[in-house]
Amino acid sequence: QVQLVESGGGLAHPGGSLRLSCTASGFTFSRFAMSWFRQAPGKQRELVATITNQGTTNYADSVTGRFTISRDNAEKTVYLQMSSLKPEDTAVYFCHTNVYPTGDNWGNGTLVTVSS
Repeated sequence: QVQLVESGGGLAHPGGSLRLSCTASGFTFSRFAMSWFRQAPGKQRELVATITNQGTTNYADSVTGRFTISRDNAEKTVYLQMSSLKPEDTAVYFCHTNVYPTGDNWGNGTLVTVSS
């Protein structure tokens, strides 16, 4: 079955950087788009960034210029490099893919806290 395992979360100071990783299994990774979502306390889950199977990327306006999504198909891993972090980036970050026929698949999430 599809499994997505995130890692790399933790505490960062404002202006700092973190890199999240999501390792996938159970499907042909190279054929599918991958996304990062986040959910802050008391807020709805929101899309942060997407990378297609061909490497095209899209970002939420709030992270454009600060975050970079990338993928390594050989390692079946998608990354989210986060820089110039702000307190409002504090959230649980989730890896996501939509794979036929199972549909939406989510990891368990990794907590990112940005605080001085």
